[in-house]
Amino acid sequence: MKQRLAAQFAPFKSVFLLAAILGTLLSGCSAEIVERGYVYDQRDFEKIEAGLTSGAEVEAILGSPSTVATIDGQVWYYISSTFENLMFYSPEEIDRKVVAIYFDETNTVEEVGYYGLEDGRVIDFRTRKTPTRGKEMTVLGQIFGNLGRFNSNAPTQGR
Repeated sequence: MKQRLAAQFAPFKSVFLLAAILGTLLSGCSAEIVERGYVYDQRDFEKIEAGLTSGAEVEAILGSPSTVATIDGQVWYYISSTFENLMFYSPEEIDRKVVAIYFDETNTVEEVGYYGLEDGRVIDFRTRKTPTRGKEMTVLGQIFGNLGRFNSNAPTQGR
């Protein structure tokens, strides 16, 4: 009985093996979702009330912030990002939540701001170039731009 059953499935043995190999290879093509930063829970942020909650209470509810404003320390930021990693490609940020908690002079919550990925701006820190306003001129533009520009009232040398 076992031999007859094995003989019936012998032609399909390579098909099953091929299906198992393809299934294993294709499982590596699925996207991996990775959460980074602050573990975001909206219920925690609902406990914070403007004008009533102090900085110590915020820290007790949410924990220490991801970062604090460098100027005066009156703003705490809680940052959470979600990245998608597909095969060998670089991870792509698909979601970002930034909660900014603004404090007044008495260290009481003044406002809570919610920001997302669409509110962000990409800043390239590696170029070390500061964009300037105005017209950028090429070398030829500078040369030909000065043609015909002279001041007839300017004093001349040798007179």
